Amino acid sequence: MPAKHEKAALIVGAGDATGGAIAKRFAREGYATVMIRRHADALEELASAIRAAGGTAYPMGVDARDEDQMVALFAHIEEEIGPLEAVIFNIGANVHFSITETTARVFRKVWEMACFAGFLTGREAARHMLPRGRGTVIFTGATASVRGSPGFSAFASAKHGLRALAQSMARELGPKGIHVAHSVIDGAIDTAWIAENFPERYKLKEEDGILDPAAIADAYWALHSQPRSAWTHELDLRPWMEKF
Repeated sequence: MPAKHEKAALIVGAGDATGGAIAKRFAREGYATVMIRRHADALEELASAIRAAGGTAYPMGVDARDEDQMVALFAHIEEEIGPLEAVIFNIGANVHFSITETTARVFRKVWEMACFAGFLTGREAARHMLPRGRGTVIFTGATASVRGSPGFSAFASAKHGLRALAQSMARELGPKGIHVAHSVIDGAIDTAWIAENFPERYKLKEEDGILDPAAIADAYWALHSQPRSAWTHELDLRPWMEKF
């Protein structure tokens, strides 16, 4: 069956903040935007907003940790929706436990969500993009990607692994036309969770002291739009007042 759209973008982990803003940004540029979470009904509000703005949205319930589901997802998009020009991996999995309270189940689950799912996403993106010799794959990282802090052993190790995956992919796929980038999101993001759990920090929003999801999405679009003569591999984003 011929593709219905000229170009598609996939956002793995399209939440209510950053992932949703990225989906809206690519949809605004004319991409058929596929958004996945484990439960598709959690994406209906986002999909409706994209469609109301004139964009095209495909919300789908997929477990990004499941190899068979991810293989089927990419095949479906390519065969039924359109060629994937951009794939963004945006699963967080941020948890905080002391090392003595970190169970094997927690550690394994965080790794599966934040690292292994990234591998499946990146591998399938490469398999479909390589024959065309073009495409962008962006992995969302965090402060924990470059610095392990007390209580974040599971999260930091998974994010370190995701960063290493991105580096290896960039060195392998860049010479073949695929732009692989990794972003370090260093700071609190404007989300309901931050507002509810860290109200004092959330007040910094009035001073541009927390990250605006729409601004992050603009940066991701800029990465995707870069000419291949000057590709960025790693981009760090933080509020102007954030210490680093």
